Amino acid sequence: MRPRRGRCRECARTHVLLPDLCLLRRRDGVAVIGAAIEAKVSGLGHRAIALDLGVPKDTVRGWLRRFEAGAERIRAHFTAWAFALDAELSPITPAGSVFADALGAIGVAGRAWVLRLGARAVWPLVATLSGGVLLCNTSSPFPVVR
Repeated sequence: MRPRRGRCRECARTHVLLPDLCLLRRRDGVAVIGAAIEAKVSGLGHRAIALDLGVPKDTVRGWLRRFEAGAERIRAHFTAWAFALDAELSPITPAGSVFADALGAIGVAGRAWVLRLGARAVWPLVATLSGGVLLCNTSSPFPVVR
């Protein structure tokens, strides 16, 4: 069954609502993609990650390249969410690479969410806070942090 589509009155664009278990234009679940990103930061290569997750190596390489290409934008977006959720948050220390800094900002935003609103799985939260466009190109910007 296809999702129902509706037109936004303000911008006249067609929208499809995504569940928080997936990302826009990605076949695999956000938890699987998140596991690949975490494994990359821990030092594994795309072939080993693909083998561990049972996903084609080209798919994993694509996820990691897209995350790395948008890492600074991802870091900035999730840092803004972290401070929006916890105004008394201390400065976030760098993790050593832009890729690791982006994952660190996701972790800090997730922690701020839990402290303010209660427990929730990290990667579905990432899908929600990014509007499902975590791995999209710049023509699909993140939603505004409020």
